[in-house]
Amino acid sequence: MNQISPMAYVHPNAKLGDGNIIGPFCYIDEDTIIGNNNHFLNSVTIHQGARIGDGNEFFPGASISTKPQDLKFQGEKTTCEIGNNNSIRENVTISRGTASRGKTTVGNNNLLMENMHIAHDCIIGSNIIIGNSTKLAGEVIIEDHAIISAAILCHQFCKIGGHVMIQGGSRFSQDIPPYITAGKHPVKYMGLNVIGLRRRGYTNEQIDAIHEAYRLLYSPGTKEENLKKIKDSLPITPEVQHIITFVENSERGIIH
Repeated sequence: MNQISPMAYVHPNAKLGDGNIIGPFCYIDEDTIIGNNNHFLNSVTIHQGARIGDGNEFFPGASISTKPQDLKFQGEKTTCEIGNNNSIRENVTISRGTASRGKTTVGNNNLLMENMHIAHDCIIGSNIIIGNSTKLAGEVIIEDHAIISAAILCHQFCKIGGHVMIQGGSRFSQDIPPYITAGKHPVKYMGLNVIGLRRRGYTNEQIDAIHEAYRLLYSPGTKEENLKKIKDSLPITPEVQHIITFVENSERGIIH
């Protein structure tokens, strides 16, 4: 059974699972699908197109599946898909998709801190922490286990690799490859996220291979020359291959 405050509004066409708690002054629009055991504290707004999984917690002022802040949006039917067990804190805003990708996606077990924004068509993985007041522009991709600190500005179309740590207050318009720490101004490569990797069970051998790959990648020479050095001189472990693939597929270029 759902617990719905008499001071909340749930559209008759909204589809709710079981065990949800909907607090006072929440607004749940039509064309929304909500799973089980979600907790909406007071004053949460769920707009049309929301597709929400199970076990999420939404704090006051959160606004989910908002109309995209994109002048090309013409009212097409799009969605904002939220997975399971996310903590979405006060005043977080997440836009639904546009015709570009059709949906904005947030995975599982993420902590989205107060006042941060996820724009249209972003793809956010799982087990990610995004700090207070960080803003992600449209069509940003973030891989799993990234830690993105507070008050960061991320340009549209950027990709952020998994297991990274990005310094608070950073702003960037190029891709940030996996396993590293990034910061300063302008944002640059600052070494490996060794503490994060060890916490997630990476062995010394895996970390050493990642370190050697980045030593070669950021050595003198062009990107193509340095990728060839990696391929020719290192064992291609899954982590090294991930780095190679990420850099080769980067459309905006990686940070220096």
